Amino acid sequence: MASEIQNLMKVCFSLLSSLSFCYFVVRKIPKGFFRLLILLPFLYLFTFQPLNFTSPTLRSTSAFLITWLANFNLLLFSFDKGPLSSHPPPKSLLRFICEAFLPIKVKQGCPSEPNSTPTIIAFATNCFLSALVLYIYLYHKSQLHPQIMMAIYGCYIYLSLELLFAAGATTARLLLGIDLEPQSNKPYLATSLQDFWGRRWNLVVSSILRPTIYNPVKQISMCVLDQKWAAVPAILATFIVSGLMHELVFYYFTSCNPTWEVTWFFILHGICTAVEVAAKKALSWRLHPAISCPLTVGFVAVTTVWLFLPPIVRSGTDVRSFNELLALLEFLREKIRHIPMLLSMNTYKQ
Repeated sequence: MASEIQNLMKVCFSLLSSLSFCYFVVRKIPKGFFRLLILLPFLYLFTFQPLNFTSPTLRSTSAFLITWLANFNLLLFSFDKGPLSSHPPPKSLLRFICEAFLPIKVKQGCPSEPNSTPTIIAFATNCFLSALVLYIYLYHKSQLHPQIMMAIYGCYIYLSLELLFAAGATTARLLLGIDLEPQSNKPYLATSLQDFWGRRWNLVVSSILRPTIYNPVKQISMCVLDQKWAAVPAILATFIVSGLMHELVFYYFTSCNPTWEVTWFFILHGICTAVEVAAKKALSWRLHPAISCPLTVGFVAVTTVWLFLPPIVRSGTDVRSFNELLALLEFLREKIRHIPMLLSMNTYKQ
């Protein structure tokens, strides 16, 4: 635990110093390929930062925040686009750093009055459900079918991601006092794959993939395809890139060579989403939400258990991540247990 804390401090120092250099120096370089050339060493550094950790949780988290989010934001920054651009006018260093790697999207326009009650309720609910999943894993794992345990672990990953989003949003609000866009929008109510991936699930990643992959590919496609169908190759390209980035995150998470199941998961969803979009353009009728919602959520759940989760379970990373969580809870319990003792010793010395 102590060595991982030291590794975390080193990675944080490297990240903060690199982003500070980008803010003070690279930002003054004209946008374009020369700025991109200057940023290449940082893109290389951020790609391999997760290798500093031995913990699967820290590896996967740093891969998502640094290797994916920070690198893609720097790619956009090289052409003065995305959240790090100078339009609107240059922001503070602290905001530049937060927007570079935290899973947040600042709300544009007039700030609204923050209402923390729904956020607190959602956070408490996620904590309770995470504790319930941990209880099932500890005491009922041997009694349940492996496929059911895999589905439960899928719920654990979803809840962990929601808690990561909540932690990032809370950090940004405390440090910057800014109003943020929602990071997800009840994905379990999605009525189509387009609705699930584009408007409900992991909106932070969607907001990054749209300007980096979807929009450029769509513009290129419009040169050879009718505007009505130019979105189809853009959708496929976006899902392929998303699959490859997830494959990289899984490599850091499991420490195993890629099996490409995760990439095929996203290729399958990309094909189905493209077909769905094409069908909507060609046909005028729509399924009722009472039918389309269960079909959409069921398709996502079945393909997740089929392609997305097996690499994690097969490598034993699910067991290691749960054991890691237990070790962290035990570490915190020991630290909390020593607090009254330290307070009493200080009182006695006085």
